[in-house]
Amino acid sequence: MSTTRQPQPGDIGPESGGAVPPSATSDRRVRTLALSGASGVVPLARDFTRQALYDWGWLPGESADRRAAAEDVLLVVSELVTNACLHAEGPESLLVSATSKVLRLEVADLGAGQPAPRTPHRAGRPGGHGMFIVQRLCLDWGVVRTPGETGKTVWAELAAPE
Repeated sequence: MSTTRQPQPGDIGPESGGAVPPSATSDRRVRTLALSGASGVVPLARDFTRQALYDWGWLPGESADRRAAAEDVLLVVSELVTNACLHAEGPESLLVSATSKVLRLEVADLGAGQPAPRTPHRAGRPGGHGMFIVQRLCLDWGVVRTPGETGKTVWAELAAPE
């Protein structure tokens, strides 16, 4: 996990809400879903993200690689939202944004905890695999906190299919 890496060209970058160079926003697409107080938030978040992937041309995938990339995105959404449900009193919102190179997921919650992959990872044990899966599937992920405010945003970035 890296919450301090420098963004690569085309990245949306590790911080949300910051200034984004005009060249990085020209092809940026964004969708936001409020989750606070909703029931069935994991399938709701998956369906919302699936619709965005359809609208942005990731689905239906013409190739196995494109379909696999979309399934990876949906799995990461499930893991991030589930973690917010289990460890942070539920998610507040989901933001899905994409450029031609990177898809970024952001789940905001009111929790104070710090997500991290369980170490050592033991594949045969039930539970505790969420952030390990996120770490394995994503280009990068991290946590953003706003000083003086409750909660955090857990973000993850995946490569756009070619």
